[in-house]
Amino acid sequence: MPHESRHKVTVAIIGAGMAGLSCADRLQTLGFQVQVYEKSRGPSGRMSTRHGEGWSADHGAQYFTARDPVFIEALNTWIKAGVAADWNPRLFVYEGEQWRESHSSERRYVGVPAMNSPGQYQAKTISIEINQTIDQIYQQDGKWFLRSLENGDITKSFDCLVLAIPAPQSYALTKLVDHSIETIYSSVNMQGCWTVMARFSEKVDMPFDAAFINGEIISWISRNNSKPGRTGHETWTIHANPQWSQQWIELDKEEARKLILESAKKLGLNCQNAEISIHRWRYASGAINTEMGFILNETNKLSLCGDWLNGGRVEGAWLSGYKLANAMNNFAETNL
Repeated sequence: MPHESRHKVTVAIIGAGMAGLSCADRLQTLGFQVQVYEKSRGPSGRMSTRHGEGWSADHGAQYFTARDPVFIEALNTWIKAGVAADWNPRLFVYEGEQWRESHSSERRYVGVPAMNSPGQYQAKTISIEINQTIDQIYQQDGKWFLRSLENGDITKSFDCLVLAIPAPQSYALTKLVDHSIETIYSSVNMQGCWTVMARFSEKVDMPFDAAFINGEIISWISRNNSKPGRTGHETWTIHANPQWSQQWIELDKEEARKLILESAKKLGLNCQNAEISIHRWRYASGAINTEMGFILNETNKLSLCGDWLNGGRVEGAWLSGYKLANAMNNFAETNL
């Protein structure tokens, strides 16, 4: 832990997704002074939920799994706090134009009452400035300075800087200040995801709550109301597959919606009478082949964490931030 008699080490974290929140929470526990900047309206990143009048839909990560003991400990805290729970959907698989039931024994978890609930729970004790798009970073006299698109130069300076955002956004910020990580970025293949949310006025008769789809435009469909704590209108989330999404990432929204709904209809989910919303995740998935976990540059005190550095899953994102915080603490004890 940083020594109490010295000043608290100040850290700016860009991004309030699972990795950024986990890193911030752990750093605070270890005695650092942390400020998080987030470009959207709230925390949780891709563990995200869209809300409307009388409905909601998880339109980012659909569920998560837990294998690492440290993450399981955090998950148990969330379950105890009522912000996460087991999800046991009737699960099907579509392959070779045939349906079959999935007998996967993997335990799946979701946020309650929405996917962003664990993120909001973690964010309660963290100082986060929302609607702040950091578009420039620079170092002067050993301190990090930030600039935001909305407010210009941020007056505070920081001892350390953490980027907890997708690889392409990290690269855009760091390319002028740190060339040592360029080769790492080049090995990341981030892919987008087109997501459709369909709201029905009555229950849809489908034999499953969620399904993995192979060989079609769609890769996943799920009845949002089958998850614990969900209320309101029947809502289905439809994810297009990553390769198709990336190929057509610049497609007009209406055109993307039309193609995805045609694919859904072929699979038996007719959304003709549903109210439709569509969302484009520009950077939804993709991780480097070697699981680095995180990047800590001890020379300039610039660090990176995120699911793209640690296997590409919710658990990977959380562990990336947590482990980076521990590494920063070890470095601070001997160098700061």
